[in-house]
Amino acid sequence: MKLIIAIVQDEDSDAVTEALIEAGYRFTKISTTGSFLRTGNTSLMIGVEDEGVQGVLGILRRTARRRTQIAVPYSPALEPGLLYMPENFEVEVGGAVVFVANVSRFERI
Repeated sequence: MKLIIAIVQDEDSDAVTEALIEAGYRFTKISTTGSFLRTGNTSLMIGVEDEGVQGVLGILRRTARRRTQIAVPYSPALEPGLLYMPENFEVEVGGAVVFVANVSRFERI
């Protein structure tokens, strides 16, 4: 058995979760925040048998798309210690960050 932890942008969350439900995967959804852009993310914890990993990864590839957006730099007056960037800049966002871990024990109580 595997535990898949997938972190997706909130923009992609509905498409990802609907596709997972449609395919019969169960998950726990947690609201999280990214560190660099400080925008909303959704972290999904998905428990699957070993043969289900590729199915989940396929859904993530289809539904969590990468794109670019303009980021507004943080003011050092508001966040001491952060690098100051004087202009807006373009960054690539989206997609998914995925961790797959072995599960030594699983129980549904």
